[in-house]
Amino acid sequence: MGALTRSRDTAAQAEQVQIELLRRAGTAKRFALCRALTKMVMQLSRRAIARAHPGSSPLEVDLMFLELHHGAEIAGRVRRYLQSRPS
Repeated sequence: MGALTRSRDTAAQAEQVQIELLRRAGTAKRFALCRALTKMVMQLSRRAIARAHPGSSPLEVDLMFLELHHGAEIAGRVRRYLQSRPS
């Protein structure tokens, strides 16, 4: 039986290489990878929201994103703040 991996879609040997590369990477490189992955996940989330709500404006998508990820209270506060600003 082969070595166990943490990833179901990655071979054990490939996973070991990935782990070793991450260990060798400096803090700045690991942080940059983390930032890039976070940005990509946020973009994908917004895209999924926009596809699920066709016709929504970018602002409406952003507010739905806020509600989904940070809760209705925060999204409501941001919505009220934006509505209170002069046009």
